[in-house]
Amino acid sequence: MKIDIVTLFPEICRAPLSESIMKRAQEKGIVELHIHNLRDWTTDKHHVVDDAPFGGGQGMVMKPEPIFAAVEDLKKTSNPPSPGYGVAGVAITKASITA
Repeated sequence: MKIDIVTLFPEICRAPLSESIMKRAQEKGIVELHIHNLRDWTTDKHHVVDDAPFGGGQGMVMKPEPIFAAVEDLKKTSNPPSPGYGVAGVAITKASITA
């Protein structure tokens, strides 16, 4: 099973996923885990992945461009999942879309 994780903090994800059950699954070849930095799919010089919300207000929102670029790129490089399954091979259901 291949798992691709796209995050802003890849080093934070690596530590817990390199221990215990996940470590054993990777050593046995059951799980192939890839952790990617979302900033690798940005196009600006500062690798910005967030922006101010439309209409103002507090906080920041994620830009869709790097997310879509990451998913499209990872879809090209991974094995095609079965029909009805998402990028990571997770079944797409109405419950998973609304959750």
